[in-house]
Amino acid sequence: MPEIDAAPAEETGEPGRPQLPNDEPGERRGAFRALRHRNYRLYFFGQLVSLAGTWMQSAAQAWLVLKLTNSATMLGVVSFAQFTPILLVGLFAGVIVDRVDRRRLIITTQILLMLSAFTLAALTWTGTVRVGYVILLAAFNGTVGSFDMPGRQSFVVEMVGYDDLANAIALNSMMFNSARMLGPAAAGLLIAWLGIGTCFFLNGVSFLAVIWSLTQMDIPARVIAGAGARMIHQLREGLAYVWRHRPILYQMALAAVTNGFGYQYLVLLPLFAKNVLHGDARTYGFLAAVQGLGSVIGAATLASRVTTQGMRNNLLAGLFLSAVGIVVFGMSRSIPLSLAAQFVIGAGLTNFRASNNTLVQMFVTDDLRGRVMSTYQLAAVGMTPIGALEVGYMGSHLGPMPTVVICGLIILMSGIVLLILKSVGMDAAAA
Repeated sequence: MPEIDAAPAEETGEPGRPQLPNDEPGERRGAFRALRHRNYRLYFFGQLVSLAGTWMQSAAQAWLVLKLTNSATMLGVVSFAQFTPILLVGLFAGVIVDRVDRRRLIITTQILLMLSAFTLAALTWTGTVRVGYVILLAAFNGTVGSFDMPGRQSFVVEMVGYDDLANAIALNSMMFNSARMLGPAAAGLLIAWLGIGTCFFLNGVSFLAVIWSLTQMDIPARVIAGAGARMIHQLREGLAYVWRHRPILYQMALAAVTNGFGYQYLVLLPLFAKNVLHGDARTYGFLAAVQGLGSVIGAATLASRVTTQGMRNNLLAGLFLSAVGIVVFGMSRSIPLSLAAQFVIGAGLTNFRASNNTLVQMFVTDDLRGRVMSTYQLAAVGMTPIGALEVGYMGSHLGPMPTVVICGLIILMSGIVLLILKSVGMDAAAA
């Protein structure tokens, strides 16, 4: 079994593939290199505001569902509704991303998500909200997100070029997790002070920041290869590319198992805060925020390391670190210990996910980037509906604590298997 790696562009002979940084051990570059690009600076700060609002809504939505139903199963159902569209339209979304202007696509998705947030705020404020409406809006957001996620991931290289792509992906992770730290904490306070509807309304307002930043960019027109080709042909072309490049395929399989099942313990986080730790919305908000703080610190160390060897090491370390943190969290009845475990999970989760994403993106031609990233999205997020339902069901029947421990053990086993495969690959290479 080969090691999870990929050959540099000059060894493949494929045009349009990025050149990797020199793989000398310990090589580091400026942690904020990508911010020297004006377009990326606009995107970074606009997206930071928007993502903080998105995380605030995510926390408030989970608390709203818990308030309406007090059911672990319904938390899983809402998550299932949000992520199922990726299974249905995710691959076709990648074809669309490769055929259109990506900036205009992202602006469109942000406007639709903004309108959804305002709708949920209005339903909550008027007292007409029902769990069925939350499920429908979650499904709508998931459908829009199926186009938004590969669009944003594919758009990064247009803002920074290949030289700073790895650093920009790491900074995106830092941005994402800074928002995850700020959003849930703000949600916990706002729910207590002003009510759940305020969180949804402020999320809607936050989309204006990223929409404005996108309109202010000066992006050269992108040459769209094969724009006249049939969609099915382009879809098959993208899938064939992933199948031929086994290192990318292995990264996607790893993402499917860990994100689809292990990391789905987060579905039970509000139930854990309320019924195990005997807290309130603020407890839930701080549990999510502390994980975000750990993620920011993890991303800060990741941003200055851009070699393939460094990313592979960070990927493995992240798996084991987050697995241990989840097991400890699942066994804890103490708020301080649970907060410490969430911090560790955040640091590990960021190193794993950002390294995984980077290793995929660094070996993709730009004309196939949308299709490959939509396939990655399908692997990383598409298993979420099944995992969310499973974790919700287990949480209702086994209890939240054993279920969370099982999630941690799934990630731990993934790390062990990956370590074995790496050893086999290196031994085979040595022979």
